[in-house]
Amino acid sequence: MTMTDAAARTALRALFDAAVAAADPRRVLARHLPERPSGRVLVLGAGKSAAVMAAALEDAWPDVPMRGLVVTRYGHGHPTRLIEVAEASHPVPDEAGAEAARRMLALAEAAGPEDLVLFLVSGGGSSLTTLPAPGLSLADLVAVNKALLASGATIHEMNCIRRHLSAFSGGRLAAAAHPARVVTLAISDVPGDDPTVIASGPTVPDPSTFAQARALVAHYRMALPPAVTAHLAAAAEESPKPGDPRLATTDYRFIATPLMALEAAAAHARGLGLTPLILGDALEGEARELGTALAGIALSARAHGHPLPAPCVLLSGGESTVTIRAEKPGRGGRNAECLLGCTLALSGASGIWALMADTDGIDGSEDNAGAIATPDTLARAHAAGLDARALLAAHDSHRLFATLDDLVRTGPTLTNVNDFRALLVA
Repeated sequence: MTMTDAAARTALRALFDAAVAAADPRRVLARHLPERPSGRVLVLGAGKSAAVMAAALEDAWPDVPMRGLVVTRYGHGHPTRLIEVAEASHPVPDEAGAEAARRMLALAEAAGPEDLVLFLVSGGGSSLTTLPAPGLSLADLVAVNKALLASGATIHEMNCIRRHLSAFSGGRLAAAAHPARVVTLAISDVPGDDPTVIASGPTVPDPSTFAQARALVAHYRMALPPAVTAHLAAAAEESPKPGDPRLATTDYRFIATPLMALEAAAAHARGLGLTPLILGDALEGEARELGTALAGIALSARAHGHPLPAPCVLLSGGESTVTIRAEKPGRGGRNAECLLGCTLALSGASGIWALMADTDGIDGSEDNAGAIATPDTLARAHAAGLDARALLAAHDSHRLFATLDDLVRTGPTLTNVNDFRALLVA
């Protein structure tokens, strides 16, 4: 199959858009709602999609009295009629998020046995509801968050530590709402769709322990504030565990997941005459190394027809990590770094294009969702006076793709099912 550069770019962007659309709460939330309750409906929520999820709920139940509060990232708000929307900082927490968490806990504690508490949760919820455990300050947890993001720890490991420093997560919100019925509607942004990891699991039991959190801190050699170290050592109050009667009436429902998004992209690929292969929805690891591995699979498909012959598209999701090694790192999220690692491994191979982007529209803390690489990316970079390997070493992948005008910009998509990667082999 012969494909022009323009056609390949258009196809990749269409696949990404199909994946994002499949996770849009306005399209998918209504079908997952529980039966309408006899009592009040209290709506709480946290995450990058919280506001648009609240609006979708109001549209699905236009005649049901409800009230509540959700918190989302600055710039991710959406108009609502009945449910209050607060905005806070992500990925570095701020006092606005802490105050929103305090207010949600207070609302949950006032719920009665006939009430329904709907918790709307999506990616980013951990940072947006950073409420310090007794004896800790917000400054302590901000320092922890920075250490976590630079450590190379996986999202599962990060949230194990967060749950043991929080007054909100790790099942504590559901415990506060007891004896009300709690139903969580979730958009998963984590590998494996683990409810304890999504926003650090405010409405589900926490099977992890203080001992595990301490072991992770030691393993990654994190330098944490003295108060945090003392809190983890004291292990004074564990989070609610499986079997806790306060969480006996909770129900957890996924309305969108990484696999659902990948399956939507695969269906769109078939319509374009491309054979899709979903490599997995939970691929993790160091971003640049994951990019190298994905390049190897694409090269095999082009040269040998394995794991499938061209024309094909290799799809994957999950969340890679970036371990900061440069003394003065440049700009670039994990998707741009993964893509640059992939581009270097492809080494200008013909007939292979790639798009890697975050489905929330923001790669790390940058202004782009991700980027596209083409067979001539390295040649164009060289012509522009850029050293691709040096930029990768400096974590400055954004500079390369911005210079080449190959960034993917969507603005906030108001959903988040984690990273989307597509390698098109023509």
